[in-house]
Amino acid sequence: MSNEPKITFHGAAGTVTGSCMELHYGGSTVLIDCGLFQGSRTLETLNRDPFSFDVRRIDAVVLTHAHIDHSGLLPKLSAEGYRGPIYCTPQTKDLLYYMLPDAGRIQESEAERRNRRRDRRDEVPFEPIYTEADSMAAYSLCDTVELNEWFEPVPGFRTRFWNAGHILGSASAEMHVGGSHLLFSGDLGPHHKAFHADPEAPVGLDHVVCESTYGDRVREDVSIEERRTQLEAEIKAALTRGGNLVIPVFALERTQELLLDIATLINTGRLAFPQVFIDSPLATRATEVFAKHANDLEDMGSGEIFHHPSFHYTATTMESMRLNTMSGAIIMAASGMCEAGRIRHHLRYNLARRESTILFVGFQAAGSLGRTILDGASRVRIWGQDVAVRAQIRRIDSYSAHGDQTDLKEWITGRMPINGSLFLDHGEPVSIETLRRLMQGEGVLSIVTPQIGETYSLPTGAPAKRLKTGDVELQSAVGRDWQNDYADFSVRLKKELQDIESASARREALARMGEILRSYQSHREKRKSRQD
Repeated sequence: MSNEPKITFHGAAGTVTGSCMELHYGGSTVLIDCGLFQGSRTLETLNRDPFSFDVRRIDAVVLTHAHIDHSGLLPKLSAEGYRGPIYCTPQTKDLLYYMLPDAGRIQESEAERRNRRRDRRDEVPFEPIYTEADSMAAYSLCDTVELNEWFEPVPGFRTRFWNAGHILGSASAEMHVGGSHLLFSGDLGPHHKAFHADPEAPVGLDHVVCESTYGDRVREDVSIEERRTQLEAEIKAALTRGGNLVIPVFALERTQELLLDIATLINTGRLAFPQVFIDSPLATRATEVFAKHANDLEDMGSGEIFHHPSFHYTATTMESMRLNTMSGAIIMAASGMCEAGRIRHHLRYNLARRESTILFVGFQAAGSLGRTILDGASRVRIWGQDVAVRAQIRRIDSYSAHGDQTDLKEWITGRMPINGSLFLDHGEPVSIETLRRLMQGEGVLSIVTPQIGETYSLPTGAPAKRLKTGDVELQSAVGRDWQNDYADFSVRLKKELQDIESASARREALARMGEILRSYQSHREKRKSRQD
């Protein structure tokens, strides 16, 4: 067993963010992705924890694509001493030139904003996970490889990239290591996605690690034209109400797909000339990368797209704040899950307006603000303030950059025979379990659903064997956490207290809540003393 490759899952196991796998063989170690955890506050604290591997032992990084949940801890890796290569496609490197520094600036600005909050005045100053300078240091380590070109990130790890059809530059990574034939899907796009060809990959493998984001969901089969019709209806309905149409977007790919469709609707006379504001400096820069690679993109149609006269790219904070006075505009802002960036600013100003519309066009992870809104919250907390949700909340699923259950099933069966094990990662528990049951029925004999911290051997022609169990504390951070529950409770508390008939009864209710908290703490201390 000591001569077999070993894999450890450091993220995106039981959750959809924090992708990071450590592949070890023959004294060499390669990371596949090194992504940021996104979602609940508890999950995001994992980004601050020390890496659960020795940074000095990492020889190379193979990066599947530029999304921050796959690349966003590379600056931390570099800041802690990593100086090896980061292999990626040329398009991914072009995107990282903007995405990594932007992530560093967000870390710095979020730390500054939290330290300004009055309720944190007596606390230890909040430090950024990494800085913009750390991000540029990580970028300098990038080394590009074209699709279908063999390379060795370290001797004995024969590797090549395959088109994953997810975003610009995205790839699946095929590896021959220690006699085992491995494939890491990265994130997989749906069939017939705008801009990109359908995913491709080799067949007849020993072990396959496949994402499971939409393993429990079969989306309606919608063509690009049908998707544009859906968007046209949402835009017209929202603007008829007189308020703004606010769209939380991922700066990379989702923004550009929306711009493609809106420009096409305008160019073909189906929409008048609405004012469209792209309020994300990163989205603006990413769009320029798309324009640079326009000749490699599919479905571009005719007429002006990315530089359409209806599109206004806001650069400064002051330009963004001026949008507070707007009505009847389309405002696209990052981040896509509403966890950071300028979208929170626009939600704070538009959620409480009955005439406004919030349109979700991407996946919302458990515990994220976007998921909370989509799940029907009547009030949410943004930057420590309660905000009523009165706006129209809408959703279009047909813009997903991820394949649905049908796409994933077809991709996996297309890789068969799988002589060892199929690992299902990068999904929430229900999605993973649903896909696991489906693939068992398709004849996949060994299916592994890894947990964070688990290690497996990867023998040739035989199922994987678990060598180390995961970290229970890390696994408990996945999904909703106590801070999500606290936010829900706190936004309801004032209204529920006001519903009590008198001021004295309200004070009594508060006193009883205080007694419950004190009694619970006393109970915990007594139980701990008995255990000691």
